[in-house]
Amino acid sequence: MSGFGDWLNQFTQVRGAIGDLARDAAADADWPEEPDELETYVDHLDAAGASPAALETLADAWAQYAARR
Repeated sequence: MSGFGDWLNQFTQVRGAIGDLARDAAADADWPEEPDELETYVDHLDAAGASPAALETLADAWAQYAARR
């Protein structure tokens, strides 16, 4: 993983939605590494049949990630 995936990985031990997303990403062999854009990850989760709540968590996590770049 790189970029967002690396950043998200720090949350694998956190309880709650971001931790769930981080664990799912870490376990997903197809988790995208690039391009490092929100749309990349939204498309990936959409293709996997993610729930609206998972997509909302992704958007929230991306906002946190983008604020720290």
